[in-house]
Amino acid sequence: MNDKTDYRATLNLPDTPFPMRGDLPKREPGWVKEWEDQGLYKRLREARCGRQKFILHDGPPYANGQIHMGHAVNKILKDMIVKSRQLKGLDAAYIPGWDCHGLPIENAIEKKHGRNLPRDEMQARSRAFATEQIDIQRTDFKRLGVLGDWEDPYRTMDFATEANEIRAFKRVIERGFVYRGLKPVYWCFDCGSSLAEFEIEYADKKSQTLDVGFQADDAARVYAAFGLPAGGDDVFAVIWTTTAWTIPANQALNLNPEIVYALVDTPRGKLILAEVLVEKALARYKLEGKVLATTEGKNLGGLEFRHPLYDVDAGYRRLSPVYLADYATAEDGTGIVHSSPAYGLDDFNSCVSHGMKYDQILNPVQGNGAYAADFPLFPGENIWKAVPHILATLDQAGRLFTTENIVHSYPHCWRHKTPVIYRAAAQWFIRMDEGEGVFTRNKAPKTLRRMALEAIEETSFFPENGQARLRDMIAGRPDWCISRQRSWGVPLPFFLHRDSGDLHPKTMEILDLAADMVQAGGIEAWSKASTEEILAKVGAAADAPNYSKSTDILEVWFDSGTTHSTVLKGSHAGAAHENGPEADLYLEGHDQHRGWFHSSLLTACAMYGRAPYRGLLTHGFTVDSQGRKMSKSLGNGIEPQQVSSKLGAEIIRLWVAASDYSGDIAGDDKILARVVDAYRRIRNTLRFLLANVSDFDPAKDAVPLAEMLEIDRYALARAAQFQAEVLGHYEVYEFHPVVAKLQVYCSEDLGAFYLDVLKDRLYTTALKSHARRSAQTALWNITHAMLRWMAPFLSFTAEEAWKLFGSSDSIFLEEYAEIGSPDTDLLAKWERIRAVRDVANKYIEALRTEGKVGSSLQATLTIRANARDLALLRSLGDDLKFVFITSRVTLDPQPMADEELSVIVTPSSGAKCERCWHWREDVGSDAGHPAICGRCAETISGKGRGDNEHGVAA
Repeated sequence: MNDKTDYRATLNLPDTPFPMRGDLPKREPGWVKEWEDQGLYKRLREARCGRQKFILHDGPPYANGQIHMGHAVNKILKDMIVKSRQLKGLDAAYIPGWDCHGLPIENAIEKKHGRNLPRDEMQARSRAFATEQIDIQRTDFKRLGVLGDWEDPYRTMDFATEANEIRAFKRVIERGFVYRGLKPVYWCFDCGSSLAEFEIEYADKKSQTLDVGFQADDAARVYAAFGLPAGGDDVFAVIWTTTAWTIPANQALNLNPEIVYALVDTPRGKLILAEVLVEKALARYKLEGKVLATTEGKNLGGLEFRHPLYDVDAGYRRLSPVYLADYATAEDGTGIVHSSPAYGLDDFNSCVSHGMKYDQILNPVQGNGAYAADFPLFPGENIWKAVPHILATLDQAGRLFTTENIVHSYPHCWRHKTPVIYRAAAQWFIRMDEGEGVFTRNKAPKTLRRMALEAIEETSFFPENGQARLRDMIAGRPDWCISRQRSWGVPLPFFLHRDSGDLHPKTMEILDLAADMVQAGGIEAWSKASTEEILAKVGAAADAPNYSKSTDILEVWFDSGTTHSTVLKGSHAGAAHENGPEADLYLEGHDQHRGWFHSSLLTACAMYGRAPYRGLLTHGFTVDSQGRKMSKSLGNGIEPQQVSSKLGAEIIRLWVAASDYSGDIAGDDKILARVVDAYRRIRNTLRFLLANVSDFDPAKDAVPLAEMLEIDRYALARAAQFQAEVLGHYEVYEFHPVVAKLQVYCSEDLGAFYLDVLKDRLYTTALKSHARRSAQTALWNITHAMLRWMAPFLSFTAEEAWKLFGSSDSIFLEEYAEIGSPDTDLLAKWERIRAVRDVANKYIEALRTEGKVGSSLQATLTIRANARDLALLRSLGDDLKFVFITSRVTLDPQPMADEELSVIVTPSSGAKCERCWHWREDVGSDAGHPAICGRCAETISGKGRGDNEHGVAA
């Protein structure tokens, strides 16, 4: 050889087909197709058959519209958890599902085909629409790399699931929880149906307050109640309300028996007001007044007052009696509450408890939000639009004392974001507390509320604050209204007597029949069957003329809330634990404390007396960088389809994994760009690992642990330590610490230290030398472990690398690598060595800044240290210079005081070797290779072991 020899050709340069660029958008669809073609999910189940089960039950997204980023976050989180449990060796099945019944689909059909469609047509079109939407969403979910039983998901509209829901409902009836009652329930005019408590959200609403006077029908009785002689002026009980539209339906007044009320003389007559509110009320009315007398509310019970429109229209010529009720307070207003029992739960309970019959309750507001066509003064008017008309009419009648505009928190429909009202309707309920149900056969030993609260205490919550949130909701919630007046849903298969309203005596047999009919032909089979046909099948054909078939459906929360039974124990039997809660985990957004978590808890407690889950995990909403919830109206969203096509679904997965999902998850183009950078760093580390073990055959080349170089044993100990941390985080469903730590591990433990130190040994020593094989043994084990660490979230990349590195068809068929246990003594030793190295690097960097050295290999170190550090450094022998990546390290033999450390850096006096780039005195010592050092010449010539001075194995 001569001076122009290309020594690069003599190096063991890394080589791998694993590309630096992932080219994710183009390549990911191929992996998705490969998983599908190979039936990977089925093979995963076969590989874990007989193992301990882990059940994450999928909360069904609604089958309506393309998925958004919130869907993507939810499904990716579930996928990461399932994959991490699969790699743990558990049988972690994942059955994706869809919620198919209910209002949103009916709304979509009505927008396209018009309102008032026949029931059969609505059901047929809804089923077809839901099927189309599921296909669209399924494609998008699979594109995200989510592994699951996509060939056999569950759908709440599947015939078997619909039938099992009726059977679940029957069990709830048998346990004594179901009853029928007339009660005010939340009603949405846009839905045209009642709403459950957990379909309500609160938002600001502009309203007009009004103070209205109710004239005493017998003023003398009022004076007497206040201990006064009869007077000549009119007497008014003044109420304050924010719902003007309820005044026309007023039927009573409520006063608190413990509050002191005053009779106040004013230019507008004698006014009854809570004593503590007199001053504020008169100020509102711009009136002067004098308190004539006071008395407690209990002395005013039974007085009667005329409706404010008594003299305007004969339809309002009725009296409102005073009922005493604790819910009337003196916190604001007048201390007197007007009562329209059809439109307020407290009003309803008060009136009924005072003897008002159900058929006496006025309920003029129709399901569409308008007053009845024959309602006096306001026929057919929408209640919100009628408010100015009502105020004007009250004012003209001399009964309006004042009105003001306010903004206040008000219940709105969760779906339509429009204000709702309480509206009395005959509905079916699930009882929370003591009471009688219909057809009770096996009464539960405790109330539903008590069972649910006890079940919450036995449930694990992630994060923990979810427990208090759900507990508070259950503790204060009213009975659950489960009936809806719609077409597209599982029927309430009841027959009601035309006169009494009682259920048919063979209701339980009818429920069994309904389930069988729906199992065979879906809900359509029940809808199409006549009363005569059905009753004839239970031997009651003669009863047909006296009974009417209910057209109500079970609300959609009962659909999804019973999937622990209808799916896990029904259509997908075997995908549940045999004893105890059916699922290990339910995972949804934190809004599901009032949704799916809530309804699932109540149905399971009603059926079995326990929760259907062992743990509840919640995640936040997707928001932009300013914390605003992503929405189409704001135009601040990032769509998963677009990100997948531009950057790759892997970037979405890494973004989700890197985010603390216990709070809201921020995302925009800038945030995703940072995620791309993080992905590249991890990918480049993985590429280095793969490239440097490409010629390594563990069966022939692996070095036993005891014979490995110490730094290699340290690297494995650090990997084992890191794996313990990773698996600990996975055990409690934490991913963002794993991503953060993996980046640090790649950049600092590997990139900035171990791999940096190894380059000389990997590239310059003999191809099959002990030193190189020792390093490769460590790298091979680290790569095995790392691919499994990242597989739950970087699924495509881990699978891509596994195809080049692994021995099986898929990384997901594997289990976490056996990488040994952390050697605590070795870890402590090398942590200190690394700390000394960091100090040395600062001194080297200072010399480099001054231009006195180029790379660290041009530096020579002299280290003075305490006795403990000297012993650590001395144990490395000649390898010390390789650890510090310098050409020479000298240890001052004289120990310094404890904790003291001094590093002197000087430029090397030797020459630079063109092959290894070390600066050495022996460059040119081999005449045949005048440009390289002695150890490189030895390696090229094949003399000796070729370990190139790397010899510390103990």
